[in-house]
Amino acid sequence: MKKTRRDPALRPTPSLVKNALFNILGDISGLIFLDLFAGTGQIGLEAQRRGARVIFVEKNPKRVQDIKKKTTSKVVKADAVEFLRRFKGKAHIIFADPPYNFDRYEDLIREALKVLDEGGVFILEHFKKVSFEAQEERKYGDTVLSFWRKEG
Repeated sequence: MKKTRRDPALRPTPSLVKNALFNILGDISGLIFLDLFAGTGQIGLEAQRRGARVIFVEKNPKRVQDIKKKTTSKVVKADAVEFLRRFKGKAHIIFADPPYNFDRYEDLIREALKVLDEGGVFILEHFKKVSFEAQEERKYGDTVLSFWRKEG
């Protein structure tokens, strides 16, 4: 039997956090949902299951291929911040779960808020030891979801 090793660079969103996220978001059917730093794609796949129009953004080529096998939605191989800078549309929901060693949070937040549609929400998943000037924070163990809403 082939033993599969877990990729140490992947840090999937815990089930508790994923469930809380989608309970907070409510009905997302028909909304444009960006899953940045998509990793395994689990957040975007759940959003798709709930009727959102998802764009997955991941820079690791193997992960991009893995996500493409699981979805018919658009999957973009790109750096998340650069993708946001080039994105011509607007998104209703932007979810970002960068790696813990990510050092471009200010750029990410600024660019995400530019792309966010009026009435939309940007959610940043991060480690509890860092804090941002978000409008709202929800803590789940070591994980925090920070929320910015663009009033419309």
